[in-house]
Amino acid sequence: MSAALALGDALGVPPLAMAELLPVIEAVMVTKLNEQMELPNG
Repeated sequence: MSAALALGDALGVPPLAMAELLPVIEAVMVTKLNEQMELPNG
């Protein structure tokens, strides 16, 4: 989490915005990774 917040800081994204966005982004990433792993060539 601290690395993600540091990246956001380096990009000029306020920490509160990063704290709000990270859980949503993580959920989408996990969903898409799971979908890929279910594919025959995944």
